[in-house]
Amino acid sequence: MSTAETKARTGQDMPDMKSAVTGFLNDFRGFQADIKSRLQKQEERLTMLDRKTMIAGRPALATAADAEGAPHQKAFEAYLRSGDEDALRGLPLEGKALSTAVAADGGYLVDPETAEAIKSVLKADASIRSIANVVNVEATSFDVLIDHGEMGSGWATETATSIETDSPQIERITIPLHELSAMPKASQRLLDDSAFDIDGWLAGRIADKFARAEAAAFINGDGVDKPTGFLTHPTVDNDVWAWGNIGYVPSGADGDFSGADALIDLVYALGAQYRAGASFVMNSKTAGAVRKLKDADGRFLWSDGLSAGEPARLLGYPVLIAEDMPDIASGAAAIAFGDFSAGYTVAERPDLRVLRDPFSAKPHVLFYATKRVGGDVSDFAAIKVLKFSVG
Repeated sequence: MSTAETKARTGQDMPDMKSAVTGFLNDFRGFQADIKSRLQKQEERLTMLDRKTMIAGRPALATAADAEGAPHQKAFEAYLRSGDEDALRGLPLEGKALSTAVAADGGYLVDPETAEAIKSVLKADASIRSIANVVNVEATSFDVLIDHGEMGSGWATETATSIETDSPQIERITIPLHELSAMPKASQRLLDDSAFDIDGWLAGRIADKFARAEAAAFINGDGVDKPTGFLTHPTVDNDVWAWGNIGYVPSGADGDFSGADALIDLVYALGAQYRAGASFVMNSKTAGAVRKLKDADGRFLWSDGLSAGEPARLLGYPVLIAEDMPDIASGAAAIAFGDFSAGYTVAERPDLRVLRDPFSAKPHVLFYATKRVGGDVSDFAAIKVLKFSVG
């Protein structure tokens, strides 16, 4: 084949080659698009499947049992809104009903959800309750037995006569329960409004009243128809401390700090067995003065909590801000330090009653809420105070 023929033949084949390559690329792109479309559809199917699985696995917000159940809460709400006592009287006294039973003379027991809401507020409130020993009792009082003596001991040999050891000293502390009451009121028109959250409103008002009354009594209560506050007991110099008194450490200055050493003395006035669980207790005004104190190296004694909700710390110990503690003044025991879970006991009945009174304050309806609670020092060695005096 001549050179001319070869060139002519090559020129004819080039368009055919280009056409073939172009066709192949078009087919390949179509194949790619088809694969992508199928993969996308597969992803959509998997996504829908995942969503259905999540929905199926998600706990139901409300079940049929919940809708029909909670009969005590529904009956209690009906009683609060309209005084319907028949619904409450028809409740069976079994299971949870035991904690929401009917008591016609003293009012009706609050339903569990409302009662738990009130208890949660009381626990979270800035009160001695949050660091004290809290017990539930069914009686009218609670007895605490404290062994505040040391049982004797000795070494014995096989032939020597054993020496009789001293007997322990048992102290019985009786904490009577007192009736705490609150009386919020609402208009009947408001109660008739189904959008009004009667349970939440009642829980909030009762909890607020109870929390403030308890917080004051656990610190300064005189024990007459109320708990006995730990500051009500006599205070004596810790060097001559005896059972039945609260030991104090002087600040070194009348109505003021003589320096940071007084707080260190207060910490080590408490027995080592109590320090691990100890807390400082003071009001906001006192805390403002304390957080200005520095040690000999110029470092602040006070440190704020590292995260939200964590208490501030003083000399490494948590600080409870209780506004019912006295201000810094001459002779005032404005700062307490101790293991209150050992040193102070709150005793209460678990039930909370509400009596509806639509007559005494027309056109309003009164709700007379009551609970029984008591409190007192259960270990006098577990609490010390800083007294702002020279000695």
